[in-house]
Amino acid sequence: MKRMGIGLQMYTLRDVTATDFEGTLRKVAAMGYEGVEFAGYGGIEAETLRDLLQELKLTAIGSHIGLQALDTNLENEIAFLKTIGANYAICPWLPLEERDSESWRGHLVKFEQFGKRFREEGITFAYHNHDFEFEVEIDGEIVFDALYARIAPEHLQVEMDIGWVQYSGKDPLAYIKKYTDRLPLLHLKDFRAGEKGKGIDTVELGRGDLPLVPIIGAASEANVEWLIVEQDTCANPPLESVAESMEWLKNNYLNQF
Repeated sequence: MKRMGIGLQMYTLRDVTATDFEGTLRKVAAMGYEGVEFAGYGGIEAETLRDLLQELKLTAIGSHIGLQALDTNLENEIAFLKTIGANYAICPWLPLEERDSESWRGHLVKFEQFGKRFREEGITFAYHNHDFEFEVEIDGEIVFDALYARIAPEHLQVEMDIGWVQYSGKDPLAYIKKYTDRLPLLHLKDFRAGEKGKGIDTVELGRGDLPLVPIIGAASEANVEWLIVEQDTCANPPLESVAESMEWLKNNYLNQF
């Protein structure tokens, strides 16, 4: 099995970083995480954040950048990513009013444009799914698949949130295989199945229903670069949750290397 990097989506720790961004990054590094994916920078200047990451030996994997920021602040976002040494820019979410099939037709055009501009700067553009991409179709094809069928790989890569894939009723192993060599980033998320429509009940790795060990094996076969831990909400203190997930990875994946 290929050794993939272990990262953390910092959105998981948003309540903690709101009061101590730098201190939280230090704790994440001490847990053994090798990289971080941002969802905001806590007001820290790019040069300061770059130096802190270098001190902590944390890789800046990339950042989740909302559609409005991509539309209105693209050049500044590119400059920040380049300064901290991040290779990926990811659109993570769309507002409810932007999810119908006609809106998606416009997003396809925009995403290709964003991808071209990021590529010019040596940054890879990707899209991170939830469940709504599996609920709308464009010309008979679900949006998740239409995105990647209609936009060239050099302009759009896959950041697959495997928890949301399974929550949507799809086979996570089949979807990982389907996007082999186009799936550099995999959000490793566990959840307990509940009543549909009640939202996803995310839990620490190993406490939910996903077949995580086969998923990691499939990710290796698909040439995933980073396994990124994300927990949308934490019943326990978030730092304890991400520490527990890291220990699960050490015991069920990293111990092989």
